[in-house]
Parts: sequence; C-alpha cells; structure tokens
Amino acid sequence: MNAPLHNEAAAAVAGSVLLLAYAVLAMLRPAPAFHAVNREARLLWVRGVMRDRSKDVMAVQSLRNYVMTATFKASSAVLLIIGTLTLSAQAESLSRTWWIAGAQGDWLLAKLLCLLVVLIAAFFAFAMVLRHLNHVLFMIGLPAAEASGPFAPEAIAARLNRAGLFYTLGMRAYFLTIPLVFWLFGPLLLPVATAAVVALFLRMDR
Repeated sequence: MNAPLHNEAAAAVAGSVLLLAYAVLAMLRPAPAFHAVNREARLLWVRGVMRDRSKDVMAVQSLRNYVMTATFKASSAVLLIIGTLTLSAQAESLSRTWWIAGAQGDWLLAKLLCLLVVLIAAFFAFAMVLRHLNHVLFMIGLPAAEASGPFAPEAIAARLNRAGLFYTLGMRAYFLTIPLVFWLFGPLLLPVATAAVVALFLRMDR
C-alpha cells in the first residue's frame, strides 16, 4: 500500500474509532436529563391539548411548523443526494479540477459513497418524522373522554416522542456530513473534523 492510500485508510479508521467511542460512551452513560424533560413536556402538551379544545388552533399550528421543518430537511437531503450522485459521476474531472489530496480513483468514490449513505440516512430519519406526525395530527384531535388504549394521551405522546427521536437522528446525520466533506480535501482533515463533531455531540448531550 503506497503512502497516499495508507493515509486514507488510517484516516478512515481514526474517524470510525472516534464515532464508535462516542456511541459506546452514549450507551454506557445515563440518558441526558433534557431528553426526559422533553419527553415529559410533550406528554403534558398532548394532555393539555386534548383536555382543552380551545388549544386546537395552537396545536395545529405547532404541528404544522414541525411538519414544514421536517419536510424542508427531507427535501434538502434529497437535493444533496442528487448533488452527491452528480459528483460521483464526475469523479475523475473533479479530482483534476479541484485540489483534492489523495482523491484519485477508488478513494474518491468511496468518500462520496460514505457521504451518500449518511445523506440517505438523514432523509429516512426526516421521512419517519413526517410519518409519525401524520398519525399525531389526527389522533390529537380526539376528545379526551373517548381517548383510551392506543388513542390515550400517553400513546399519542409516545408517537410524538418517536418523531422527536428521528428528528434528532436526522440532524446528527447532517452533522456527520461535515467531516465527510472535509475528507474530500485530505485524509488528515477527516479525524480532525470528526473530533470536532464528536465534541459538539458531547456538548449537545449535556
């Protein structure tokens, strides 16, 4: 393996180890307190809306804004996916036109493929947000006296919380595109940018 290829492989391993270490740390530590606060806030919000029908307009506006935001993020992911596919079809001219260290041949295609996978994951996450919100929009309009079982406020809040979880995953996927884009310009930039993004994740978790 020549030096450029060795550097690319080492950068990929270093970036993967950093992300794996963060994932293991996130699983071993107790869940951040603000996640529990957000879940409880959504449950109280659903109960309040279903108990007081005068809040219907506020609920519809809030959910509409949530849907519009997720739709915009999903649409942006589609555009970025198309752009990445366009770049992959022009890999050779791209490496000649830009100053991209170690971007020759298969490594450039591998980098673009990693970027494509992360963007597809972001699209899927935001699409799942829309799926769950679609159910919540209809369920939250039910009278509280008739809401039981799968239509109880707790069940509706659970769907809303799943939408919130997928939204978080989609945003995390967007953040992961940062080191992948930097990787296009040199192997050393991948672990550096990954470390910065992991530090950002740790900050957001607190």
